Amino acid sequence: MNKTLLIIKREYLSRVKKKSFIIMTILGPLLMAATIILPAFLADWSEATKKRVAVLDETGWFHEKFKDQDNITFYYIYDDLETSKENAIHEKGDLLLYIPRTQLNIPVNAQLYSTIQPGLNVTTYIRTVMKKEIENRKLLASGIDPEVIKSAKTNINLTTYRIEEGGVEKKSNTEVEVGLSIFAGIMIYFFIFMFGAQVLKGVMEEKSSRIVEVIISSVKPFQLMMGKIVGIALVGLTQFFLWIVLTALFLGIFQSGLFGGSIPENLAQWDQSGQVIEQSIQTENIGLDKLELVKEIIDGINFRVMIFSFIFYFLGGFLLYASLFAAIGGAVDQDADTQQFMLPVSIPLIFSVMMTGVIINQPDSSLSMWLSFIPFTSPVTMMMRIPFGVPLWQIWTSAVLLILGFIATTWLAAKIYRTGILMYGKKVSYAEIWKWLKNK
Repeated sequence: MNKTLLIIKREYLSRVKKKSFIIMTILGPLLMAATIILPAFLADWSEATKKRVAVLDETGWFHEKFKDQDNITFYYIYDDLETSKENAIHEKGDLLLYIPRTQLNIPVNAQLYSTIQPGLNVTTYIRTVMKKEIENRKLLASGIDPEVIKSAKTNINLTTYRIEEGGVEKKSNTEVEVGLSIFAGIMIYFFIFMFGAQVLKGVMEEKSSRIVEVIISSVKPFQLMMGKIVGIALVGLTQFFLWIVLTALFLGIFQSGLFGGSIPENLAQWDQSGQVIEQSIQTENIGLDKLELVKEIIDGINFRVMIFSFIFYFLGGFLLYASLFAAIGGAVDQDADTQQFMLPVSIPLIFSVMMTGVIINQPDSSLSMWLSFIPFTSPVTMMMRIPFGVPLWQIWTSAVLLILGFIATTWLAAKIYRTGILMYGKKVSYAEIWKWLKNK
């Protein structure tokens, strides 16, 4: 046991002291913070560049209908098309919206001229205004007041409650739960592959450099494999916690420093509630203050279960797959030989990510439940289901099966590792590995 602890310590310290670990630990949170800060910052900066649109409306239907927006200014001209192109586009550098006169048909066609590609916001706004005006005129022609249609439109505020064990009711939000589900599942998938690849690479490096021959003379192959796996697992947890702390720190620095203590409006909406919440609560006549609603939704999320589950399923999934990666690294001599073994091992994890759509739409279905029980798919699948609320018995069943799966894969991997780690210059096949597994 002492030898295993020494290997764990060696693997952990040798990796956390590397420049690449330190750089990625700092760079990762910086990039995460930037993905939240920069879109809002750049959106505010881009709004400073306004587009001017000259409107040449030969029909007269849309006179004074196009109103100035945050980054779009409209003005009306009354020359012919060629003169308008010369004045608006070539001299002023503006966009030209031309709505040609029609004799019998409704003016549903328009042409937008510019020297640059107009933004999506410009084309969308123009289509919306024209569509609304034409629909209103059609209603009036049929003797229907458009205001009656408008007043008939109703916004429905649907509040969802999840009744948990014991009859406790908690307010929930499907959009938030979907976001947490996808984020948690993708992060588990990412971490398992990232640190599992380190186990594979580390074993192959030691084998190819013949260092393993010296190490094996002092420790058992199983102790070496377990020490390497657990050591790298601790490296992963360390980096994960540092990313959380540093991301929060960088966000605080950026918000107080770059924006002079204030946050741009669109960033504040994202930071306080998330885009999906902001969109879901932007309804008319809503009786509850937005921030209070957000607070209730956040309070409805069991973060203790989320955090504990993430740590457990990361460790369980990593240990399970890392043992298989270590076995592959011990069995082969070259990187090219790993591909034939990596694909079958990785397929269950990749399949669980591919089933994201099914899981988030039907988290309580039989398929989602069984995928969260199978050890090879449970790390990703169960983490996707937990934000929606999962019965405790299912979590415990999944956890026990994952532990048993790790023990079984570790036992099998140890048999492969013990034989393959000292074998050189031989192409390993599945038949050869099967012989190693049958040997006592």
